[in-house]
Formats: sequence, C-alpha cells, structure tokens
Amino acid sequence: MSQRMIDQFMEMVQIDSESGNEAKFIQYLKKEFEALGAQAQIDDYGNLVARLPEKGCRGKDPILLSCHADTVKPGVGIEPELKDGVIRSRGNTILGADDKAGIAEMFEALRTADIHPPVEIAISRQEEVGLHGVKNMDFSLITARKGFLLDNDTLDTIVIGGPSYYAIDVEVTGRSAHAGMEPEKGINAIQAAARAIAALPLGRLDKETTANVGVISGGMIRNGVPDKAEFLAECRSLTHDKAEELATRMEKTIREEVEKSGAKVTIKTDNLCRAVDIPEDSETVLISKKALKSVGVHATTTFITGFTDASIYNNQGIEMAVVGIGARLEHSTEEHIHVEDMEKALGMIKEILRLTAM
Repeated sequence: MSQRMIDQFMEMVQIDSESGNEAKFIQYLKKEFEALGAQAQIDDYGNLVARLPEKGCRGKDPILLSCHADTVKPGVGIEPELKDGVIRSRGNTILGADDKAGIAEMFEALRTADIHPPVEIAISRQEEVGLHGVKNMDFSLITARKGFLLDNDTLDTIVIGGPSYYAIDVEVTGRSAHAGMEPEKGINAIQAAARAIAALPLGRLDKETTANVGVISGGMIRNGVPDKAEFLAECRSLTHDKAEELATRMEKTIREEVEKSGAKVTIKTDNLCRAVDIPEDSETVLISKKALKSVGVHATTTFITGFTDASIYNNQGIEMAVVGIGARLEHSTEEHIHVEDMEKALGMIKEILRLTAM
C-alpha cells in the first residue's frame, strides 16, 4: 500500500474547499507541486496551472493532467476514517474523494514514475457549480493538446462524451396582498411558478436527454400572498441541437404559464457547455485502455449526461479522456473509496505517463 498517498489524501480532505472556497487548498497544492520541482502559478480566476519537465525521455509532446479542487456540500470539517481498507467520512459530511482522490493519485504517480514526458497540470476551481473554473481558465498557460481528466468514478469506464448543458434561472413577480383579508387583490408568485413547473417536461426524456427543476424559493410570511418566487431549472442532451431546442421550449412554456396567472417572469438561460465527443480510437482513449489493462481493469468507453471539465477542454481543442479515480457514491454523505482502487488508479496514471513518454 502506498501509505504516503493515503496519508496525503486524508490530509487534503481535511482542508475545506467547498465550491467558491478553494483558495486555501489551491495554495496548499501550489506548494506541493513546487516541492516536486514544478513551476506553478495561479491564474486570475484562481485556477492552478503547473509544469513539470520530462523525466527519462526527450522530445516528447507535453500531456495535460487535470482535476478540480472544489467539493460539493456538506464539505466543511471532514474527518476521514480508514477502516478495513475503505476510507469514509466519520461525520455527516461528504468524503471529498471527488476529486481529491484523483489529486492524491496524481501526486504519487508524478513522485514515483520512472519516466514521463513534460507534464502540465491544471487544477480548476468551482467545477461542481457549473465548470466556472475551467471556463475561465487562462489557456495561454497550457500548451498540451492531449490530456487525461482524473474525475470519473469507476475505473472500468472511460468517458469520451458529455452533453450540452443549459441552466435556466427563473424569477416570477406577482402582487402581494393579505392572504386572509384581501387575497383577491394579490397575484401568487409561488402558484404561478408551480403552474409553470408542472407544465414542464422533466426527468429522462430519452436516452441522451434530461430536464430538471432543482431549487424553488419564494414568499416571506404564511399569511401573505407572495409577490416573488424563483426557481432553477436545467436541461441537457448529448446532441446540442436537441438541448438547445428543449431549452427554448422550456422557456416558452414557463413564460406562457406564468403569464396565464397574471404574473410577470424574467428568464435567464445560460449554455454552460456544448456537447462534445472524442473518437473511441483517439490516442488518449487507447492509452487509457492500455494503462487500465496493465492494472487488471478491462475498460469500456461511455457517454454521460453529467458534465466534467473535459467538455470545456475538448471545446478548446485539447483532446481529453476522462478516467476513473475509484470514488463511490460521490456527492453524498455515503461517499467512500477503497484503498485497493486508489492503488489501481495510481498504477494506471504511472502507466499513462510511461506510454506517453515512449
């Protein structure tokens, strides 16, 4: 067992880094990369970019290794516990294996690899809340055209495609009134919002398309007709045109249903990332499969309707395959990771480094 990797992982998850609060952890990582002999800097948005020279080879193109620094909530005060070969959170928090296990595995691979090409490392912030870090990355700091994102959960799948994603923020304005004395003078913003939500197509619409309303808020007092309500919706599809059409249809439905109630509506729609896929026979995919096979894992390729930083990298012309780190039940307080899987991920990354140096 690589005790140093396990110890560092358990140290890192104790550094709070919920989305938007990653600065302390980014500074920690900067010092760690500099201790490895890398040149490291933080861009204007707070992302970390580091460069490590080649080892044991010459004339090879650089590769990019990437992870994200932020965690979802609840991620403050994490207390990791190793028992029977499994690391879990001792308290009522996530563990933070997503994505700190990937970072720990990367560190150990870079420390122990006998050979590797020039390596560029990008650690983004605010990945979990909309890929904001990588969308604001200073790409002038990155020269690699191929890379590997260490952010998939399972080791036996390689993600080669992700969806177009639309965030739809809705604000409904009604008219306030006393709910008992003169409700007829009011326009209930919550009711108008609920009417719109009920009319939306939600859930899995087909094998590559989903839609959801995840947050709703409104009102201040029980006995008042609320004049404000807000809700946050989304849609995504592996086909960009389909996602775009669905977002337009959702906007139209929301507007029509709210206005039927006599209320007004403001809708803000943001295309956070565009659908992308890389060929199954691309170099990064073939290398990933070979590297996983070397640790006894037969990996297959897959498309996901979730999204990762790889969507933005691929949109920027950097071919990125997404490989596993071994995390399980991420985004929940039941999140955990098996040490055995971390060891396999470590072996995979070291083999990726060797193969890209050949």
